[in-house]
Amino acid sequence: MRPGGKRMDGKWGTRASVVLLGAALLTAGCSSGDGAGGTPAGNRGPGNPYWVNPDGNAARQVAAYEKAGRRAEAARIRRIAEQPVGEWLGPENPEGEARGYTEAAAKSGRTALLVLYNIPHRDCGQYSQGGAADGAAYRAWVDGVVRGIGDRAATVVLEPDALLHLVDGCTPKKFQEERYDLLRGAVTRLAALKHTRVYLDAGNAGWGHPGQIHAPLKSAGVEDADGFAVNVSNFYSTADSVTYGKRLSAKVGGKHFVIDTSRNGNGPYTRGAPGERWCNPPGRALGDPPTTRTADPLVDAYLWVKRPGESDGECRGGPKAGAWWPEYALKLTED
Repeated sequence: MRPGGKRMDGKWGTRASVVLLGAALLTAGCSSGDGAGGTPAGNRGPGNPYWVNPDGNAARQVAAYEKAGRRAEAARIRRIAEQPVGEWLGPENPEGEARGYTEAAAKSGRTALLVLYNIPHRDCGQYSQGGAADGAAYRAWVDGVVRGIGDRAATVVLEPDALLHLVDGCTPKKFQEERYDLLRGAVTRLAALKHTRVYLDAGNAGWGHPGQIHAPLKSAGVEDADGFAVNVSNFYSTADSVTYGKRLSAKVGGKHFVIDTSRNGNGPYTRGAPGERWCNPPGRALGDPPTTRTADPLVDAYLWVKRPGESDGECRGGPKAGAWWPEYALKLTED
């Protein structure tokens, strides 16, 4: 990851039987109580429009702490478990995962928050390297996601870092034209769904400036999207993110945007080497809870795209990117 860039989540959510995801989530979502397997408060009654996964890592950690009698820690992690977070779709069964999440969300009268992060040559060979084998494989994967969502409600954050790595030169030139084509195609397919909103990733307040990203956003099809996303997996304040987003919006036809507020409660980390400040920085905190009631009409939502408590990568003693790290999760909930 380049200095000033942002870290993306490598979470693929490995499961022993991903084909059964939909049935398992529907069963969990209809059960009673709190914690793993229960119905989170966020899925009961009016309020946040986004679905809370009752079987996410944080919910499982709450159950484990309660079983061990560690009630104080359980209460702190519950602050994460009861909020909707992004579901990062894996490479093996996009249709099954997208269907499972959207069906479970529909059962609760909520909208699923999905993150598509499978672009070929992803993350320039760093902590979250990987992605689809080639353009044909990526198109097939997106088609699977589209079939899985169907006519159910979903909000999709599309390909974190994909555009930024075109601008900063991290992605080799020979792959750039194809990447624009893949992003345009994904926007077109997702935007055609009746109840799906799609937002292209567009960097953060600490990365470059809007003048660098607005033309690539247009080339990637932002005009056909609902807007763009800022601060994904990063730590810049909501106020700074609004300022950045509004400046960028003015350059792309007044498009709306969403902000990842998952870990921006204390703003960015400013110590140490700039190139590592994004990776599991100490002293960070949860940010504004997910909501569509924001401080600016151009901001459609505050979202927890990055899943708080999951590692940015193998730095500062952390596990691999996307792995659940309960010690870091607890630090994010310190008062």
